[in-house]
Amino acid sequence: MSVPVPVQAAPRGGLVAVALLLVYVVWGSTYLGIRLALEGGMPPLSVISGTRFVIAGGVLYGLLRWRGVAAPTRAQWRTVAVMGLCLLFLGNGMVVLAERDVSSGLAAVAVASVPLWMALFSALRGGKVAGGEWLGIAVGLAGVVWLNAGSSLTATPTGLVLLLVAPLGWAFGSIWSRGRDLPSPFMTAAGQMLCGGVILVAAGLLRGEHMAAAPTLQGVLAVGYLSVFGSIVAFTAYVWLLHNVRPVLASSYAYVNPVIAVALGALVAHERFGAADIGAMAVILAGVVVITLARMRRA
Repeated sequence: MSVPVPVQAAPRGGLVAVALLLVYVVWGSTYLGIRLALEGGMPPLSVISGTRFVIAGGVLYGLLRWRGVAAPTRAQWRTVAVMGLCLLFLGNGMVVLAERDVSSGLAAVAVASVPLWMALFSALRGGKVAGGEWLGIAVGLAGVVWLNAGSSLTATPTGLVLLLVAPLGWAFGSIWSRGRDLPSPFMTAAGQMLCGGVILVAAGLLRGEHMAAAPTLQGVLAVGYLSVFGSIVAFTAYVWLLHNVRPVLASSYAYVNPVIAVALGALVAHERFGAADIGAMAVILAGVVVITLARMRRA
């Protein structure tokens, strides 16, 4: 989720390690959580994505208002709603739909391309892009082409299209939100989840989603995990990191999450990956690392 980039503060010892572990492991495990929720009979948009974010956003919003944090203005609500549309409806919702046809690990590999698209959108918007960043974009996009042309995604055209739309929507929304009038970081997150969740629920209902039978315990627990840990705990840890460590370290989840997702998919769900899948992931992550290193040198 996109939040305003705050002023960097000093790290706080072991809390940094704990926060990083939460972001790495929990966000990396959400792809498997989505698969388990789908297998448990939960509708993709209206429940796995939509209800999850409505619950998480509502809880966070209530807590913030209880603590005296100002609510978004009308203009800020409009901006937050667009962010929810781009990042949650397109970014997360399309991933959930894709996982009906592709493995959780492969979905995570596709989403790993978000930093590449963000760098590209930033350049198109007039942002300064160093030569090393262009190299990272080129390397990463080569991995995206490989993933979409030479991996097992080619057997699922619908999943392929959805996993192209998801990172594009997330990246566009993140870049579009920069410099706009937004509430405090946590309130931005709460409003974004509320707006995105409502859009997702509405889209799911318009698609005719319904539960053909009572969901399994696995499905209920998976949605609960996604709501509490994926949307509240891990995101709170991520925002804390943005306040206390360098942005480069906070954003390192981008190339750790796919590895964790692939490992969990293989160990828990017995997913299998071909050489092309692993090779494309390695190239995409190499591009992300090159971009990160170039930004560190420029900073």
